[in-house]
Amino acid sequence: MNTQQLITEIQAHGLKWVEPNQGAAGRKGGAGPSDHKAITLGETTVMVPIYTAASARSPYTATLDPITEELVLRKDDQEIAPISLPNAPKFYNLTTADGVPYHHIALLHSRDVLATTVLQTCIRYGHRDTSCQFCAIGQSLEAGRTIARKTPEHLAEVTEAAVRLDGVKHVVMTTGTPNTSDRGAAYLTECAKAIKARVNIPIQAQCEPPDDFIWFERMKAAGIDTLGMHLEAADPEVRQRIMPGKATVPIAYYFEAFAAAVKVFERGQVSTYLLAGLGDSLETLIDISDRLIQTGVYPFVVPFVPISGTPLENYSAPKSEFMYTLYEQIGRMLKQANMSSAQMKAGCAKCGACSALSIFE
Repeated sequence: MNTQQLITEIQAHGLKWVEPNQGAAGRKGGAGPSDHKAITLGETTVMVPIYTAASARSPYTATLDPITEELVLRKDDQEIAPISLPNAPKFYNLTTADGVPYHHIALLHSRDVLATTVLQTCIRYGHRDTSCQFCAIGQSLEAGRTIARKTPEHLAEVTEAAVRLDGVKHVVMTTGTPNTSDRGAAYLTECAKAIKARVNIPIQAQCEPPDDFIWFERMKAAGIDTLGMHLEAADPEVRQRIMPGKATVPIAYYFEAFAAAVKVFERGQVSTYLLAGLGDSLETLIDISDRLIQTGVYPFVVPFVPISGTPLENYSAPKSEFMYTLYEQIGRMLKQANMSSAQMKAGCAKCGACSALSIFE
């Protein structure tokens, strides 16, 4: 089994974690790659589901070799490869002057990415008629593992420490959607200014398309290097069923925003998440990816992971064969367009740990 197949399979099936006390804990709830753990296979670090219903049934397990005391990835009790875990971040041990643990402000994703949800609340969350059925943004807040609003000063302080102590290379700032027409762009701009005043590090910001595209210029001027605006799904019926609130923002408006953002951030520095497995067909995902690439937007295709405690927690993850075919075809389109995740200055697609797409480029 080659690396492409292996990573595709373990991200689709998840990983049964037989050695729960080994290394840093994975993430439960919240925004981003929830219910995941970062593992390193060779030189590649990937985020793998470990707290999901699917992972409990996965043929893949992580066990400790009693002789070498190394972690070993197995499939159906057959040894596949040794794996390792990123070191627990040193900045997690620190606390702000006003008593907020640094890890309540930002988290380490993969090996060298600092990620934060600057506003841990969303106008769509918690309402049946508007909420994204896959979203767990409120879970970590309810559990006391984060705070609702990260101040620009806190973010600058934590980023400086993460760079100095743990060698963080870029920052991802996402946000729940506030009840403002800028859709969070204004606060992301404020946070980016504070971070860049403290440390020179590439930043990606993520939000819904704002009402006025002038925000793209303001975000860029504040020090935001790349922008993510996430479709998640492409088929209108799937969007309406899975994320009725976001579905009120038409795909046509997203593409207007994408075109405007590419003019500011440049081709390949704007990206969007596509969650494969929500109901979009293979053809739909390939067609939308082609359209995105032609617009200058990187289609970051990720296998949907049902998160515990959400309405879709028992939803089936996409089959690895489906993901492999999807990666092959989108990877081919990216090559033809001379667009790659490595060219991105910051962000989820640059990190690539939640998807196998980058190794198909």
